[in-house]
Amino acid sequence: MSETTKRQLPVWQESILLVVTAMVMAVVVKAFFLQAFYIPSESMEPTMLVNDKILVQKVSYWSGDPQRGDIVVFDDPGGWLDQSESARASNPVQKALEVIGLFPTGGHLIKRVVGVGGDRVACCDDEGRLTVNGVSIDEPYLRDPSANAESRFDVVVPKDHLWVQGDNRGNSADSRVHQGDPGGGFIPVDSVVGKAWVRVWPWKRIGLIRGSDAFAEVPSEPASSP
Repeated sequence: MSETTKRQLPVWQESILLVVTAMVMAVVVKAFFLQAFYIPSESMEPTMLVNDKILVQKVSYWSGDPQRGDIVVFDDPGGWLDQSESARASNPVQKALEVIGLFPTGGHLIKRVVGVGGDRVACCDDEGRLTVNGVSIDEPYLRDPSANAESRFDVVVPKDHLWVQGDNRGNSADSRVHQGDPGGGFIPVDSVVGKAWVRVWPWKRIGLIRGSDAFAEVPSEPASSP
């Protein structure tokens, strides 16, 4: 055997190295690319159902902020989730998998972006529709369109913040409900983890999660101040 032949590691050392490498790569993927989450409530029905498992991708926001119509996952800004909805991994194995992004993470919310910084968002027009910068929005994804008009508001979204609402307007503790809280119901862009990308469970509902073009005609500037 040539003296230049490299010595191979013992099998057990190679195995440890492979496991460590895989975990490091998983942590990197979670930090910069993908992360697993589950749906804790009915607030996004019919788009998302309770206990759906989804993957959130982070690439879309590397060079830009969330857009109207995006479905985003964000950190609880404080007091939006009750104890059951904020539950996290409960045993060492689940916690380890959560760290590397392979176990669905709790303590977050998922909503649809309906207003970005500078937008005037109001409810409602004469037909009970949301308006953004003076434009009435037809939202085909709503579970019950008539429930949209149950909460009246008229706000201007601060810079670097978002106004978010659930698709199940009659059962969603979203920006509307938290207007009296610190922050006024607005979500800092920095708290957004990523954009909902694909549903991975249950099997019969696996598929891509798409945003909406319902806001395509909204101008970039509000028509007037509230």
